[in-house]
Amino acid sequence: METRRLGRLEHRSSVLIYGAAALSEVTQDVADRSIQEALDGGINHVDVAASYGDAELRLGPWMPRIRDRVFLASKTGERDRESAWREINASLERLQTDHLDLLQLHAVGDLADLDRATGPGGALQAALQAQEQGMVGAVGITGHGDQAPATHLEALRRHPFATVLTPLNPVLWRDESYRADYEALVAEVRRQDAGLMTIKTVSRRNWPEGDAQRYTTWYEPYDDQARITAAVSWALSHDEITGIPTAGDVHLLPMLLEAERHRIPVADAEAQLAGDPAYSSPFVSMPW
Repeated sequence: METRRLGRLEHRSSVLIYGAAALSEVTQDVADRSIQEALDGGINHVDVAASYGDAELRLGPWMPRIRDRVFLASKTGERDRESAWREINASLERLQTDHLDLLQLHAVGDLADLDRATGPGGALQAALQAQEQGMVGAVGITGHGDQAPATHLEALRRHPFATVLTPLNPVLWRDESYRADYEALVAEVRRQDAGLMTIKTVSRRNWPEGDAQRYTTWYEPYDDQARITAAVSWALSHDEITGIPTAGDVHLLPMLLEAERHRIPVADAEAQLAGDPAYSSPFVSMPW
C-alpha cells in the first residue's frame, strides 16, 4: 500500500487509515478478523475515539502485539480540561498502551465548539498536558459539517495542531464555498507542515427517511466496488491528503482495500460519481 508523510510528524502513514469506528458494535471475533485484514492489506495507521462504542476495547488486546507496528490515534470529544483528561486516561487503559501517537480534539465543526475546546480550561489544555507527560506524541483536530474546513483553518491560527482531519469528497468539492474554505485550509496546512487527512470519502448521502440502515455508518455509504474505487481514487489524487480513514462498517473494508490497489484516473472517477443523481452532501441533516 502507498504511504505518505504525515506532515512534520514524519510518519509514513498508509493512505488508507483503519477507521476503528467500524468496531463500535461488533464482537471481538469480528473485530479480530477485520483488524487482521487491515494489517494484511498494508494499513499501518489506526484511528479510533473514546466515543466509538467498544472500539477501543476491541483494539486493546492487539496492542501488546502490534503497538510498535502501527501509528495509533485516538480522540476526545470532551470540551473541558478535566473531562478530557479523564477520557484520555480511560482511552489509554482501554487500548492497553501507555501512549498514543496522536490525540485529536474530536468533532470540532464550528467556531463555538472550537472556542470551548481551545479556550481557558478547555480540552486542548488536557491534550497538551498529556503530551508534556509523554502520554501523547502529538495533538490534532477533527470535525464534521460544512463549516469544518473554515473552523480548522481558524484552529491552526490559534494553535499549531500537528494534524487536521476534515471532510472532502467530489460532491463537497463541487460546492464553490466549501471548496474555497478547503483550499484556504490546505494552504495553511502546507505552511505549517501539518498532516491533512480527509473523511467521508465513500459517503453517498444521508440515509433516506424510512430506509433500513444497512450499515453502521450514520450516512448511506457507497457499497458497490466501481463507485468506491472511484471515490478512493478521486480523494487520493489530491497530493495534500496524507490518508483517508476507512468507512465505519467492517463489511466495507475489503472494497476500500481493493479500491486502493486498483485506482483509476481522476477523470474516470469523476465521471463515475457524476452519474449518480442521488449523490449529495452527508451534512444536510446530521443525526446529532
